[in-house]
Amino acid sequence: MSGQRVTSNPHQTLNLLNARKEQLQEELRTVEKQLYDLETTYLHDSSQCGNVLKGFEGFLSSMKGSGNLKRPRKFQPEDRLFSLSSVTSPVVEESAGGRDADGKIDGSGPGRTKTNGFFGNGP
Repeated sequence: MSGQRVTSNPHQTLNLLNARKEQLQEELRTVEKQLYDLETTYLHDSSQCGNVLKGFEGFLSSMKGSGNLKRPRKFQPEDRLFSLSSVTSPVVEESAGGRDADGKIDGSGPGRTKTNGFFGNGP
């Protein structure tokens, strides 16, 4: 822990480390919430013209006539590529009910499970 005083008392050191862990977890939750909100805005705003995940095939057709704009497409949870890249993001936690016994979401992909506060590959 750079910049912080290390004590010779193991109990006090443990308390300092636990406090730092909690601080980092809170920062992670904040960043992941910001990412989730920005991703939601991006998916909503780009639903008619296209986006980096689905392609831009709809862009040219949307430019031909603005009179027949399609209703915005409802995006699916699997469209959240950035949020799904973190096992602690809000979208992953929302779908935690859909996990199988191995901790994988709906049995798809290798997934990672949380064990003793650390993330590792599933069994």
